[in-house]
Amino acid sequence: MGRLVPAVTRALDILELFLETDGTLSAPEITRRLGLPRTTVHELVTTLTARNYLVQPADQLGRYRLGVRGYQLGSRYAEQLDLAAEGRQVARGIAETCDETVHVAVLEGRDVIYIAKVDSTHAVRMVSATGRRLPAHCTSVGKMLLASLSEDELDARLGGPEPLAALTPHSITSPDVLRTELGEIRERGVAVEERESNPDVSCVAAPVRDSSGEVVAALSISVPMIRWSEERRAGLEELVVKGAADLSDRLGHRRSP
Repeated sequence: MGRLVPAVTRALDILELFLETDGTLSAPEITRRLGLPRTTVHELVTTLTARNYLVQPADQLGRYRLGVRGYQLGSRYAEQLDLAAEGRQVARGIAETCDETVHVAVLEGRDVIYIAKVDSTHAVRMVSATGRRLPAHCTSVGKMLLASLSEDELDARLGGPEPLAALTPHSITSPDVLRTELGEIRERGVAVEERESNPDVSCVAAPVRDSSGEVVAALSISVPMIRWSEERRAGLEELVVKGAADLSDRLGHRRSP
């Protein structure tokens, strides 16, 4: 592995300072925050400005904000993103950690569609396939995605007070009970379903966000009941939250400090 180039590292440090502010920064502020020599900051800022990575607002002389070049690079990165491909990469790492089946799914109407999957190596594991469609309210990924909707969007998807379809005796069929659980999911940031889509499987799921902060998918870990326990559930919740955050990072989501 080659060595890091100090000048490039410092230039990137300067650009990344602007991720921590919604406004502008002056050269003295950059010098103070990074602890760099004043002449070094001056040279780097001058170079970044010349290449349109930074710009000086006309009404704020001596201050800098991000320039258009960073936006152009970010847009090109976004154009090349493939949610399914990125999801498989992240799911593979999670599956290697816990040796359980990992899914990434999106919401379509009242259903979820699985767009990425990595299997457990255990002989006893969840049987599923990408492209499969299931009622959202019966799955952890689906409940996570439903919880991300506004009340109006949720009303449009669920319809009236009629009972919801059941896949197992443990499926939620009452819209009111589902709404109560979705409220709890919003607060916790994690969804759980125990034998609601498959009588022999339980799952945990977390939200995946894009660069705008919108929830665009959910990532889940599915575990046969023979390997499920409250202690195991707690550990899997931590893992699925981390995995969903990693996938969100790949999609350009900026985490809150």
